[in-house]
Formats: sequence, C-alpha cells, structure tokens
Amino acid sequence: MKIPFHKALLGEEEVNAASEVIRSGWLTMGEKTFEFERNFSEYTGASDSIAVNSCTAALHLALKAAGIGQGDEVIIPAMTFIATWEIIRYFDAVPVLCDIDRDSFVISAAEIENKITEKTRAIIPVHYGGESCDMDAIMEIAGRNKLTVIEDAAHALPTMYKSKMIGTIGDITCFSFYATKTLTTGEGGMITTADKTFADRIRRLRLHGITKDAWNRYSDKGSWEYDVAEPGYKYNITDIASAIGIEQLKRCDLMNSMRREIARKYNSAFSKTGLLDLWDVRDEDECAWHLYPVRLKTDLLKIDRNDFINELKTAGIGTSVHYIPMYRFSAFKNSGYTVADFPHCEDMFAREVSLPIWPGMSKAETDYVIDAVTGILEKNKR
Repeated sequence: MKIPFHKALLGEEEVNAASEVIRSGWLTMGEKTFEFERNFSEYTGASDSIAVNSCTAALHLALKAAGIGQGDEVIIPAMTFIATWEIIRYFDAVPVLCDIDRDSFVISAAEIENKITEKTRAIIPVHYGGESCDMDAIMEIAGRNKLTVIEDAAHALPTMYKSKMIGTIGDITCFSFYATKTLTTGEGGMITTADKTFADRIRRLRLHGITKDAWNRYSDKGSWEYDVAEPGYKYNITDIASAIGIEQLKRCDLMNSMRREIARKYNSAFSKTGLLDLWDVRDEDECAWHLYPVRLKTDLLKIDRNDFINELKTAGIGTSVHYIPMYRFSAFKNSGYTVADFPHCEDMFAREVSLPIWPGMSKAETDYVIDAVTGILEKNKR
C-alpha cells in the first residue's frame, strides 16, 4: 500500500466552482474573491478578511502595515518555515529567534519575554501544526511592551484558543491555503484583523497601492480613474482560487473532524509502544491537526530518526520533518546563534517525524500506518 504524506480532499464542488469562474470570462480577483472574504469572516468571526496569493504575502503585508522598518526587531520561533524569517529581512529588520516549548512545539512565552529589547517592535507567534500558542501570555507581554502581534496561522485553520477562533486574537493573523494545508486553493492566503486602519492599508497594498480594485476599474460599475497612494505589491488572489476556497470552507469542520479522528487513533496506538514521545496539545478538540508529529525515544531504539523515515519510505509511507531549525541554514552562518542557544529545538529536530494525517484517509490506510510504525519500532527497540 502507498500512503502519501498529504492528499487534498477535493470534489466535484471545487471542479464546478472553478469551471464556473472560467466560463464567466473574469479569472482574477473579483466578486468570487469578495464572497470568499465575507464567508471567511463569517466562519472565523474576524472583523475583516483580505485574500492574497500566499501566507508569505500575507505576512509581508502585515509587517508593512505595522510599520516595521530597518533595524527593528521582530521575535519569532526558531522552529518554523523559512518564510516567517525572510519577510522580516525584506525590511532590513532583525529576526530574533526564540526556543520552543519542549512538548507543545510552539514558541515559549518565557523566551519571548527574555528577548525583548528597546528595538523590539513585533512578535510573530507561529501556531505549529494546528496547536495554538499561549495567546493570553503573548498578548499580555505585547500589551505591556507596546508590541504588534502578527499571528502566523499557516497551520491553524480551524484552531481555537480557549474557545476563541485563531484569527480573532492578535492584531493581525495570516493564514495559508497552500496545497498541503487544512484548506487549500493550491496557492493562496488570508489576512484577518479587527483594526480598520490595518485592513484598509493591506487591502490597498495587495494590488499595487491603487485605490480601486481591478474589478471596479473594468466593470460597468467602475471607472478608469484611480489613485496610487503608495507603492504596493502584486499579491492579489484569483477568482479561480477563491471559488475553490469557498467550497473548501464549507467542509472545513468536516475535514477537521476527519483529521481529529485519525489523531485519536494514532494517539491510542502509539501511546502503548513506550517508544515515542507524543505531541502534548492543550486541547485535542481545539487543535487543527494540520500535522501529526512524533518524537522517537532514540535512547530506547537501535535506529535514529533518518533510519526510521527510510524504513517507512520502504513501506510506502510518506513522511516529513517539521522543521529544520532556521539557525542551521547557511543564511544564518554569521548570525551569532549556536545550537546551544536552542536546546528544545535541537532535541525536537533530532527526533521528530511527521506522519500522514489528511481528510479522506481510509481506515485501512490509517491502520496500515499504525501497523508499520509500531512494527518498525518493535523490531528496532534495544
């Protein structure tokens, strides 16, 4: 049996929605995008939603709206995708890396507190794998130090924090609709905020800084006249992607329940092995379960993480590692960081494997992964 690491749950609804847009003759941002934004706000409870073409674009626009500039410091976890770092460098600002919590894998609030200086302007908490950061602590720290909180929620739809939907807590929240995410449009992202000043500027910046959307310029209700308030970017989403997103959003709760059920089966089976450290999520029902990360108890095994991955690959099971800590990349060669600065990141990187968890995985497929994992562990225990 072949089990891919990820497979999107797409049906005729998405095919028909995309086809309808193609037949309309208007493919780029227009009425479908605005409908998607309205629906997303209704689903999350966000005051304002702005669709863009990636979460990286969303984060870039969020930092721009927040006024980040040269020399400003922005605090981020060291264990995240590189996009969280690179968008800070776009401004010649300084990414300040923090260690993670040992068991939840999200940024440590205590570490954030220790990293704040007079140059700190923002915090980007990353909701790893669908698990929320300690937003009460982070918002308290930010409020006390007058910092902007920009949530990287690429993994966090639909994630809750103490019954609050992620997307309604920080100053700005950025979501991803990449091909592997819990809701996919192929490529795409969304920004949510309750701050109208932020929303108006981000909406303008996503399309060259012009004061009218292309749809309004070319429709019979629009005008050829427009103003450019400031240099912007080409970050708008297309109506084809938005049409797919509208259909995906309708089944977002269903897809999350499917992921949650797989996670519960995994937890039940793997907790009995004694050879894995399982992910310590705050509340199983509030996690989006974008990932299912496990850590090998390598002191009890004759194989390491890479050997384990290779054995699963031989069994036809796709896996990944989330993530390579950023300070290990060559871009950080002169950063001054060392592996000793991040003991929890280092421990996780040495032992972590992400297993397949996607809506539509059958019982047979889930059982196959469980049997393969437990069989490999049993065969290789000391």
